[in-house]
Amino acid sequence: MLADWVSSVQSFVQVFTLVYFLLIFAYILMSWVRLPYSIWLNRIQRFLYDVCEPYLRIFRRIIPPFGPIDLSPMVAILVLWIASSIVVSLLDRFH
Repeated sequence: MLADWVSSVQSFVQVFTLVYFLLIFAYILMSWVRLPYSIWLNRIQRFLYDVCEPYLRIFRRIIPPFGPIDLSPMVAILVLWIASSIVVSLLDRFH
């Protein structure tokens, strides 16, 4: 029973990491491209902002900007990937 629980949590962590990575990627792409106004695009942009910006803001406080290049999303994705790997490996010990 514990093995099923651990596998479920590992799967959740991996899927959550993948979905959040894709949301950050979509947020970055939509910030680069100026799209025509549409109520649906505006809602999507607002959703991505509300979901991604609090996490990215942590890294924007730490990493200084390098001109027009913002490295905080890359560092945020790297930290998310490392944290996910650590959590999955820690849960793997319960098998």
